[in-house]
Amino acid sequence: MRKACIFLNETPCGILTEDETGYTFRYNASYLSGKDAKPLGIVFPLQEEPFKSSILFPFFDGLIPEGWLLAVAERNWKIRRNDRMGLLLTCCKDCIGAVRVEPIKEAEER
Repeated sequence: MRKACIFLNETPCGILTEDETGYTFRYNASYLSGKDAKPLGIVFPLQEEPFKSSILFPFFDGLIPEGWLLAVAERNWKIRRNDRMGLLLTCCKDCIGAVRVEPIKEAEER
């Protein structure tokens, strides 16, 4: 299982999880209760219930580099093009725009 903390405008807003059944995105309860909470995107309205998908949500997949930059990531970090979560965790720590993805290691959760 791999997990990522999703930041919106430098505020942690939720957790993206990949497991054997697919992907889950869930907003943090503390984020939802904040007065300045904004949805991550139009496909992720503010709600307590998790969002589930058998494939990486297109919103997150769209953050992954393309073209020559994807080729650099594949070559330098030896990540397969179809390992979308691996690419997201490796390449999207400093995205252009308001969204940032930080890997969560199991030890950090304990």
